[in-house]
Amino acid sequence: MQKQVMTPRRRWIVALCWLTVVFEGYDIVALGAAIPTLLDTRHVGITAAGATYVSTISLVGVGIGAALIGPLSDRWGRRVPLILCVVVFSLFTLVLPLMPSVALMGVVRFIAGLGLGGCMPVAITAMQEAASENAKANASTITMTGYHCGAVLASVLAIIFREHWGWLFYAGGALGLAAAVVMWFRLPETGSVHLAAKEKGAAQVKLGDLLRPPYLRITLGLWVAAFMGLMLVYGLNTWLPQIMREAGYRVSASLVLLLVLNVGAVIGLLIGGRVADKRGPKGTTMAWFGAAAVLLAILSIRIESSLLLNAVVLVTGVFVFCAQVLVYGFVGYLYPRAVVGSAMGFVAGVGRLGAIVGPWLTGALVTAGIAYPFGFYVFALAAALGVVAVAVIPRPGRPVADTADPRVSPDGQAV
Repeated sequence: MQKQVMTPRRRWIVALCWLTVVFEGYDIVALGAAIPTLLDTRHVGITAAGATYVSTISLVGVGIGAALIGPLSDRWGRRVPLILCVVVFSLFTLVLPLMPSVALMGVVRFIAGLGLGGCMPVAITAMQEAASENAKANASTITMTGYHCGAVLASVLAIIFREHWGWLFYAGGALGLAAAVVMWFRLPETGSVHLAAKEKGAAQVKLGDLLRPPYLRITLGLWVAAFMGLMLVYGLNTWLPQIMREAGYRVSASLVLLLVLNVGAVIGLLIGGRVADKRGPKGTTMAWFGAAAVLLAILSIRIESSLLLNAVVLVTGVFVFCAQVLVYGFVGYLYPRAVVGSAMGFVAGVGRLGAIVGPWLTGALVTAGIAYPFGFYVFALAAALGVVAVAVIPRPGRPVADTADPRVSPDGQAV
C-alpha cells in the first residue's frame, strides 16, 4: 500500500482529534493537582473520602460514555458524536468550582465524564482511519501525546494557581467550548466511516460479535490489558501528588513530579508507536508493561536525591502511559472495519473500569494512611498483569481493517 499523502483534510482530522484528547489529560490531572488544596482548605467540607467519591464517580461517567459512544460512532460517523462529547464535557467542567457541596461536585463530574468518555475512543478511531494501514499503533500513540500534553499543561497551571484551583476548571471548560466551535466548521467525517456504512453487516454489529471465535481471545486480552493500563494512568495522575506527599516530599515537589511523569509519557508515546509499528505491537506492549512494573516497584523506595527521583519518575512515565496506549494500537490491526469503532469503544469502556478502580483503590489506601509504599506495590502488580494479558493475544498478521464481515478471522479465513 502506498504511503498516504497528508492532505489538508487529513491534517484537520489529526489536529482536532489530538486536541480533543488534550482535554482528557488536562481534566484528570487538574483534579489530581487540585486535591491537596481542596483537602487543605476543606472546600465545601471535602475529606479524603469525599475526594475519592468525586474522582471515582467522574470515571464511572467516563466508562459509560466510552462504551456508548464508540458503537454509535460506527452508525452515525465520528464527527457529530465527537463534537457533542466535547460540548458536554466542557460545559460541566466550567461549572464545577461553583458547586456548593461535595455531592453536587460528584454529579457535575459524572455528567462531564459521560462526554469525556466518548472523546478518546472516537478520536483514536478517527486517527487510525486517517493513517496508513501499517501505522495504526503510531496513530494511536501520536493521538495520545495530546492526553499528556494536556496533563503537562494542567500541572504547570496547578503550580502557578495552586491556591486558586477553580481557574484550572474555568480554563479547561472555556478552551473546550472554543475547540468545539472550530471542530464544527473544520472537522470532516472520515472516509472509512462512509465506506463501512455500505458494507454488509456494518449496522448489525453487536457486543456478541466481539465475544465469539475468532475474536474471543483477542477481545478478552485487550479488555484486561486496557483495564490494567488505565488503572495505572488514572491512579497515578489522580493521586501521585498526595502519595508523594505522604512519602515526605513537599507539595510543590509532588506537583513537579506529576509534571515530570507526564513529560516522560509524551517522550514514551513518540517512541513507542514507531517501535510497535516496526517491531510488532505485541512484543513492544509486553516490554513496555514489564518495564513499567519494575520502575513502579522502584518508586516504593524513598529516593533522597532530587535529581535521581525526577529521573526515575521521568522514565516511569515513558513506559507506564505508553503501555496503555499501545493496547489501543492493537484494535486497528485485529478487527475488521465494520466493528472497529465498536471494538475501540468496548476496549476503552472496559478499560475505564480500571480507570475507576485505580483512583478508588488508591484513594482507599490514602484514607487508610498506607498509600506509600503500598500504592506503588499495587501499581507494579497491575503492570505485571498487563504483561500476562497481552501475552494471550494472538500476534497480528496483516491489518484486518479492510475486512468487512465480523465473521472473518484475523487471518482472513471465514468462520
